[in-house]
Amino acid sequence: MATFISHSPEETSTLGEQWGREAKPGWVIGLSGDLGAGKTQLVKGIARGLGIAARIQSPTFALVNEHGGGRLPLAHLDLYRLETSAQIMGAGLEDYFYKPPGVAVIEWCERWPDFLPHNKRTESGGFRRRVQIEQLGETERRITYEDSGA
Repeated sequence: MATFISHSPEETSTLGEQWGREAKPGWVIGLSGDLGAGKTQLVKGIARGLGIAARIQSPTFALVNEHGGGRLPLAHLDLYRLETSAQIMGAGLEDYFYKPPGVAVIEWCERWPDFLPHNKRTESGGFRRRVQIEQLGETERRITYEDSGA
């Protein structure tokens, strides 16, 4: 498990950008943290690292935003409004957990219980990164992450 202390939204975004540059097809990144913790800020950086120029917003009401135009497509999911696995499956989102078209980043991933086992690889041969973002202060965040599968 690794820990990164971010002192600003820019540092959070820069960490995401590094991850986006390293990303390979099939990566699934699950994000957990309170409202306002910086999950979407991290996704903005991932998109930039993938070379995606589109505006990145939280897909809270849409559930998923797909972005192309980079070296890999990005699927950005937000499970905040879904409370059960049945609701997630009913919304047709479970393929993003196992067969993402490029990189899938899932906010509120703890709402999909099957995401939590760290030993389950994605079907496309990628890996999972489980990320927890904790607010330490107004702009300071502790970002803890663990990889599995690859």
